[in-house]
Parts: sequence; structure tokens; C-alpha cells
Amino acid sequence: MEGHGNPILQEDLDIIANAAIAVEEFKDSTVLVTGATGLVGVNLVRALACMNRIRQLNMTIYALVRNRQKAQMIYGELLQRTDIHLIEADLIADSFGQELSVVQFDHIIHAASVTTSKVMIEKPVETIMTSLVGTKRLLDLAHQVNAKNFVYISSMEVYGTFDGAETSMVTEEQMGYIDPLEVRSNYSQSKRMCENMCIAYHSQYGLNVKIARLSQTFGAGILSGENRVFAQFANSVLNKKDIVLHTKGLSEGNYCYLRDTIAAILVILVDGKAAQAYNVSNEETHTTIYDMAKMVCEEIANHEIRVVLDIPQSNIFGYAPDTKLKLKTDKLQALGWVPSVGLKEAYLRMIESIKWEQEQQV
Repeated sequence: MEGHGNPILQEDLDIIANAAIAVEEFKDSTVLVTGATGLVGVNLVRALACMNRIRQLNMTIYALVRNRQKAQMIYGELLQRTDIHLIEADLIADSFGQELSVVQFDHIIHAASVTTSKVMIEKPVETIMTSLVGTKRLLDLAHQVNAKNFVYISSMEVYGTFDGAETSMVTEEQMGYIDPLEVRSNYSQSKRMCENMCIAYHSQYGLNVKIARLSQTFGAGILSGENRVFAQFANSVLNKKDIVLHTKGLSEGNYCYLRDTIAAILVILVDGKAAQAYNVSNEETHTTIYDMAKMVCEEIANHEIRVVLDIPQSNIFGYAPDTKLKLKTDKLQALGWVPSVGLKEAYLRMIESIKWEQEQQV
């Protein structure tokens, strides 16, 4: 099974596979997913594979990865299936494209990106080039093979920050301020440029490109070694250790359970309008980092742990600037997508999934 026996993950994959998505778009098709060893990419491949099995779609799925050995560890026996193929390639290498050019891809989901804040600080040039060069090469490929659909996985960080003390309710048509002189801006600035590149390919070549602006995404199916804030909070619960924040936790987060995010991307691919961006978030999960940490300590860990502030003088961890924005999702929900998992349930399901994985290693 696609969830490797993990009952929480498999339940999520089954729900996606049986959702009211126009699956005829995938029948007899070939799908390419880049970034297929990242959180979103891995679970896109798993969900497509589950959908392929349950709905009998005769789909062929290509997972583009930089490290074949890492991919084999993640996917395991799933790679024995005839409908899944690994392609090992570096998006910014000179040799990129040789293996891909012989395949007729119907749908391309470009999820490859640097997602670790510390890498954005330590290797800003590589972060930018992975975004810009990688996206251009995927768009060129989509144009070359005349792909039916191209979905670019963007981020809520493209919005930057908004002036004022009040929380900004942000639709896809609004943009805040990003300081180009801050090194950490490399991620958000390059995401903005990649979005515009997608629009350029639509305008000049008629490419049917759609953009998914993801909020912070987590849930059952997170990968071993994940160290973003949600994984740190979950591990604090499992290890009965206090949650240590290196900021005051004032930044307001927009979150979405992984199952809901994957379903949203597939809905955008099938039903989204060309040259349009869609916010992917659960509006009910909007909260500050501090309040989320407090909720985890009190409602998930039953007050057995607490929140501790340990704030360094400089931003050595590469955290994004504090933001006060709430993503509006009316545009995506107009396509028929509705989030189904709240913040507390998301943590409970993620923690149960992690516990199951850890028990298998004993």
C-alpha cells in the first residue's frame, strides 16, 4: 500500500483518492512531480499512486529526485509498481533534461524548492538559482511537450509583510513588502519571480499554468529528519520536552493539513484557471507561533511541557520576518475544495503517524 502500512497516512491517501476530483483528467495520462523527496512532492506521488490503484486510471507517474538512494529509502516497495518511475536529475545541472525530453508529460507539478530556512541563509545563491533556473527548465519542458497542465507550487511568503498593527486579510490580488536587501528575502523574492515567469510562459506560449500558494503544511506523512517548527513541536510532545522558541512567536501562521493541501493541488490542476494563483490554507487554523506552541503544550501534551523563550541577538536560524496576515481561500473554495482537518486534529494525526513510524524501527 502507498502508506507503507502506516494506518493514519493510508487513511489520508484513501480519502484523497476517493474525493470528488474530476479524475477523468488523469485517466491514461502521464504525470511528472518534481521535488519528489520533499514533503509535498512525496505525498503527491503517494496520493496519485493511491488514486491510480483505487480509481483504475492507467496513469503513469514520474517522480523527479536529486538523490535516487534517498528516494528509494522513502518510497520503498512502492517503487516495485509499474506505474511509478524515478528520474534522478539536478534541475540546475547542465545535463538536465536529457531523460525527460523523451517522455510526453500531460501534467507537470513543480514542487522542487529549497524549504529550509537555514539553507536560505547559508546558501542564498543556490536557493535563488534552484528556483529560477529550475522553474525555467520545467516551463521549457512543459512547452516542448505541450503539457495540458502545469502547477507551480509557490508559497505564502510571496506576500511579504503588510503595514499596520491589524492582521491583513489577504487575497491573491494583494501584495505586501519584501526587503530585497535582507538575505532571507531570497526565497520569497525568487518565488515571486517564478510566479511571473509562469505568467510569461502563459502569455507568450499559451501554457496552461496555475499557481498554488501554500501555507505551512504538515500532517501524517512528514519525513524522517524534518525539522521545521511543526516537527519540532511534535517531537517535543513525544519526547516530553519543553517547546523552545527562538523568537517571541508573534508571527501569525497560516496552516493546512497535508491531506487537504494535496487535495487542493489536484483540484487546482484539474479545475483551476490558467494564469491564476490560489491560496491553499485552512482559515480556521490561523494563529500566532506562540499561541500554537501553547495549544500544543496544553491540549496535545496535557500540560506536561511548557513554552520557553530563548531568543538569540541575531537571526542565526534564518526565520522569516514576523507577519500579520491571514490567507483568504474563497477563490480556491469556489472550485469545490473545502479543508477538513483543524489545527488540533492535524497535530494529533501527525503525532500518531510519527509514533507508528518510530515503533516500526524498534
